[in-house]
Amino acid sequence: MSTQRYSVTPHPIETLLTWVKSGEIAIPEIQRPFVWEATKVRNLLDSLYQGYPVGYLIAWRNPNVKLKDGTTSTGKRILIDGQQRVTALMASLLGVEVLNEDYETVQIRIAFNPQEETFEVANPAIRKNVAWIPDVACVFNPATSVFQLVSDYCRTNQDCTQDKIFKIIEKLRGIVHNHVGIIELAEDLDIETVTEIFIRVNSAGSPLSQADFAMSKIAVNETYGGNLLRKAIDYFCHLAIAPEFISKIKKNDTAFVGSEFFDKMKWIADVNDDIYDPTYTDMLRVAFTSEFGRGKLQDLVALLSGRNFETKQFEDAIAEASFGRLKNGIFAFINKTHFDRITMILRFAGFVTSGLIGGRNVVNFAYIVYLRGRAENVPAADLERIVRRWFVMSMLRGRYSGSPESTFDFDIRQISSRGLVSYIESVIPNELPDSFWTGMLPQFMDTSSINSPYFLCYQAAQVKLGDKGFLSRDITVTDLLLNRADVHHVYPRKFLKDEKGLSRGTYNQIANYVIAQSEINIAIGAKSPTVYFAELKAQCEGGAKKYGGITNRDELIANLATNCIPASMLDGEIKEFSEFLEERRKLMALKIKIWFSAL
Repeated sequence: MSTQRYSVTPHPIETLLTWVKSGEIAIPEIQRPFVWEATKVRNLLDSLYQGYPVGYLIAWRNPNVKLKDGTTSTGKRILIDGQQRVTALMASLLGVEVLNEDYETVQIRIAFNPQEETFEVANPAIRKNVAWIPDVACVFNPATSVFQLVSDYCRTNQDCTQDKIFKIIEKLRGIVHNHVGIIELAEDLDIETVTEIFIRVNSAGSPLSQADFAMSKIAVNETYGGNLLRKAIDYFCHLAIAPEFISKIKKNDTAFVGSEFFDKMKWIADVNDDIYDPTYTDMLRVAFTSEFGRGKLQDLVALLSGRNFETKQFEDAIAEASFGRLKNGIFAFINKTHFDRITMILRFAGFVTSGLIGGRNVVNFAYIVYLRGRAENVPAADLERIVRRWFVMSMLRGRYSGSPESTFDFDIRQISSRGLVSYIESVIPNELPDSFWTGMLPQFMDTSSINSPYFLCYQAAQVKLGDKGFLSRDITVTDLLLNRADVHHVYPRKFLKDEKGLSRGTYNQIANYVIAQSEINIAIGAKSPTVYFAELKAQCEGGAKKYGGITNRDELIANLATNCIPASMLDGEIKEFSEFLEERRKLMALKIKIWFSAL
């Protein structure tokens, strides 16, 4: 018995292009920028002309959907691999315009030299050179007379014979009869299986994510406005990173500017904050999870296809409702008040730069918590506190770092059944008991990863608590972080490396890091802590000012305390490095606990 879940059929390129034009095959990327360089299009045509294979295309047929009148609609094929190749063929052979990276509509013109049988990207010099046909699309235009085209060419290239040029042009026209294999996947395959097939067949390409499949489903559905929704998601993400792009949208996409989406998102072009620049995956996760109460994007793909989870059938009414709900979720995501509030909550907690934000999914679920809290009418002050604490707990515990979809799904279902406040207030004490702060966290901080969530939270704690930089009299940690300060070593790296022979993983422990002004770090240089702490003590007793502007002992002790440095070091009690790290981890963990309590 065969276990084959796909069919492989060769089809002429001509047939494939006809299917795309008629909508039999849907290309999700047709509404997105064409990312191939024109030289790749040239190379593709050359490969076809030489009779070389150009790879398989992978299509996944949408399931058949039951319509409201009881009839069944046959699902379209969605091209999930080969989109750029098919778009390249349509652009070069049929003269179809494509969107470039600036979302401008352009034509890709590939020139052909019949005498040398070579292709080149058209340019002004080629267009003036009579040896070239400046755009091969004219050769494939049904209105073109091949006889006239050859006659005109030979008139301006008198060394050529009409017979020879005619044969070459016919060979060129024949590339549309070359066959391309289409792997058609069974409609009942789940996303994980389709993804696995994609990765195995297309090992050189980028793996498709479940968000990619969801975006494909959205893009090819014009009945319920999916193509417009897809643009809204793409444009918002683009504007968050490049606000100046708004002028391109206004110029090149007047239909979108006139839609219900543009007015609701144009504010993002006035924002220069990069704390949360979402990708389309982030937008889909937040919109779907908050609106549908589910955490797995494969469920979104199924719902957009019209899947009834109880009957296992596909129904048009479910697809229509799902598109409506997803649109509501996207509107909630791009709402200015909501977006401003989530970034404000993060900033208020001390996360003043994007560099302090850990995994993106931690922010995503914090936004979901915020949106669900709004839907449940949780008082604003209570909701902000809940979101802050959940965000930090998730960072410290790595809640969404392993298998985020499963955890998203678990958390949102619990929130849906138990209520937001009740669930969150039961989880946080469980995840962060007293033993976490005194036992687990100091152990977790035994790491040299500068991007570890523990060091990121420590810096946010210093921001929130208003700490001054290491040995600074006036400059705060906030000032330093906002000016992209580097972290510096309490026990200088060169000293530990050269004098003590320690490895990078040891001297770069996060418990050896402080946020300090570069001039203070330069002044310390490679000095032993024994030397520079003695000079600090002397500085507070009327000696030379070598490190920052603090000249009062009590002020210096206070600065060391806020930076979690044992004050005893001022009196010459310089510990062995390993001892220092152990003690400082405990002090840093205690600071994070104090900060968390204040959230």
